Amino acid sequence: MKKVLLALVFTSMAVQAQKPDPLEGMWQGYDGEWLHCSRQLIELAQAIPEAKYSWRPEPGVRSTSEVFMHIAITNFALLAATGKPFPKDLGRGSEKSVTNKAQVIDWLKRSLDAVKTAHAELTPAELEKHVTVAKRDATVAGIYLRILVHADEHMGQLVAYARVNGIVPPWSETPPK
Repeated sequence: MKKVLLALVFTSMAVQAQKPDPLEGMWQGYDGEWLHCSRQLIELAQAIPEAKYSWRPEPGVRSTSEVFMHIAITNFALLAATGKPFPKDLGRGSEKSVTNKAQVIDWLKRSLDAVKTAHAELTPAELEKHVTVAKRDATVAGIYLRILVHADEHMGQLVAYARVNGIVPPWSETPPK
């Protein structure tokens, strides 16, 4: 009996000592969803050729670069509603003026990282804090949910843009046989 108990204790200790695989937590809670969404947005931004960053489905509709910049700007704006500073070097009109692929991807990555970092620093009490956004009452947790939903919404738009232009999103490519 002692041997069985010792085996259970050592097995339990070994299991607890193992570091979790970061991909194992994918889709479990906000952080997993944000990691997944961020990874796909960056992969898609990198897969789209620079020549297609100016493509738009029709006049008056956001171009590819404008959609990516819209995501980045909105991420920062919603973070600002929770008390985080809006980047001073992201000026008015950046959605239309920042069109270079490398610059767009840099802003996108900066905004995605800012959301991830800011969310990780929050306590449960801070998540429940009430804020006002667009003349509406919300919680900080609700703002983070809005950020995720907004990014996913526009990722769908960007997937459509990519496919219309013959670009397959990297995560949906058929693996080689």
